[in-house]
Amino acid sequence: MTTQTVSPSQVYQGQFGEFTIDQSDRTGVIIYRTALMVAALSFAIGTALAFNYNPTTIQAITPFYTCFSLALGVSLLTIHIYMAPLHRLLQVFWLIGSISAFIFAHVDSQPFAVTVYTNPLTILGIGFTFAALTGIYFKEAFCFNRLETKALTFTVPGLLLGHLLGFLPIHVEQILLGIWATLFLVFAVRKTFQAIPADIGDKSVFAYLKAQRTAKV
Repeated sequence: MTTQTVSPSQVYQGQFGEFTIDQSDRTGVIIYRTALMVAALSFAIGTALAFNYNPTTIQAITPFYTCFSLALGVSLLTIHIYMAPLHRLLQVFWLIGSISAFIFAHVDSQPFAVTVYTNPLTILGIGFTFAALTGIYFKEAFCFNRLETKALTFTVPGLLLGHLLGFLPIHVEQILLGIWATLFLVFAVRKTFQAIPADIGDKSVFAYLKAQRTAKV
């Protein structure tokens, strides 16, 4: 992926031909990165509230989780992934996780965070949201060799599976959750300094794959 500075008339040489980057491409990347930042900040604040456990803070986690989930959905709409089926799969995962979270938040009288923590099987529902998030981490690790996303690709499923199966002590869960929130913020902040073309990728590949799908139809 090229990391050259964008100019309105600049032509890039892709794998399957030349392409240009227009304003809509740049806007999409900005929305993607902004959504990631909102998601990371919401997740970090929710984590801090969980560490400072009391009846007021535990209730406040719910709106921050909602903000995190919505922002993640926006990022999944605007992320550039060459494999369209994988892109759609991550969006479906997010949708399943969001519906599950909505149901769990309304069928139990306890605060949402308490419901999830005291009923590990809820991970089988809301875990799809974090599977979609892990897909973003994996994509970023694969494309840009980012250390924080490499770590998150293993930390997130490790924590969720550990809680689901009940083999992680609470202090280990807290450490992993803190690492997750911190590295998520690091990832979001570093994205703001990355050249925009890098997140757009090789548009000639997208055009080629679209032509292939059209030809099959």
